[in-house]
Order: sequence, then structure tokens, then C-alpha cells
Amino acid sequence: MKVKVQTLDAKSGGDLELNDEIFGVEPRADILHRVVTWQLVNRRGTARAARERSDVARTGKKFGRQKGGGTARHGDRRAPIFIGGGKAHGPRARVFSASLNKKVRALGLKMALSSKALGGQLIVVDNLDLKDGKTKELKAKLGGLNLGKSALVIDGDALNVGFARASSNLSNVDLLPAVGANVYDIMRCETLVLTKAAVERLEARFNG
Repeated sequence: MKVKVQTLDAKSGGDLELNDEIFGVEPRADILHRVVTWQLVNRRGTARAARERSDVARTGKKFGRQKGGGTARHGDRRAPIFIGGGKAHGPRARVFSASLNKKVRALGLKMALSSKALGGQLIVVDNLDLKDGKTKELKAKLGGLNLGKSALVIDGDALNVGFARASSNLSNVDLLPAVGANVYDIMRCETLVLTKAAVERLEARFNG
């Protein structure tokens, strides 16, 4: 698959041949759904447990007499009805995690990249160099690229410092290194922007 390379000024920068085994795979909704679900499950934090009756540090001595006190019978102060007592049927500690085959994860990333390439939502730029690294300057340049409502920009192994500083104030632009490319972030953005270094790194990641 051949795509046009642009500069941040939306000027032509030649052509680039993309690997069809990575950017030309027919997307499957079930594979993408499995990978996104796996990502979101593993993002969840652990559930915090509440202290129940056996966990509260209070006396276990019987509270009051069994009969003759004019009140209900109570065994100790750790009962849930007392202030400071244990929680009745409280939440238990849980760890949320899921596993997914490596081949399925790799296939899901290929399909996510292919869905953007085949849908015309992929833009390849030569680099992310900015003269001054200012947000105003970057916003003016990105206006010519027609990024839509949101864009994910993926750079090579190291992020461009000037671009990262300038894009930090733009809520509709996210920046990731090539090693951080993932299905969820790619699918939730409207436009995917790859640098030439990112394309090389992604192709090396799957071929290597």
C-alpha cells in the first residue's frame, strides 16, 4: 500500500510504501472487541476490602447482660449495628485481570492500524519538528492536515520534545511513542498520524 508523506505544513513529502501485512489486514470487529476488552479490564485497579466483624479491633467481651437489661441481646461491640463495628457483607478484595493470547493481541493491533489506513483516516508525516515549540504555531499547522475531532500522533522510539510541549495544551491531540501504540487509543481517535520513524518502528516490531 502506497501513501503520501506530508509535512506538518500539509505539503507533499513524497510517497511511502506500507507493509500490507500490517496496514492492509481486513479488520474484524470480534478481534478488536476482544483486545479492547482485555486492555480495559487490565486497566482497572484492585477493589479495596472493607473491614468486617472479624477484622475490627474491638473487645470481644459480651456487651451487657443476656436478660434483664431492657435492650436487645448483644455479643460484643464489633457487631455491625454499633458505631465502629464491622461492615456487614462488605466488599471483598479483588484483583481484576485478564489474559489474551499474544497472537490475538498482535493481530488486533494490525487490524486497528489497517482500519485507519483502509478507511482513509491515516496520515503519515515526515517528522514532528517545530521551530519554536509553541501551541499556537502547532495549531495553525495542524489545521491544514484536517485531523477531525481527535487525533492520535505516534512518533518513533523517542518523542519530539517541542511537539510534546506544544501539543500538551491541545485536548484533541494525543501523543505516544511507537512502543506505546495500542488498539484502544487508536480506535477511539478519529485520525491516526504516524511519523516515518513510527512506521519503521511498527514494521520492525512485527517483523522482528
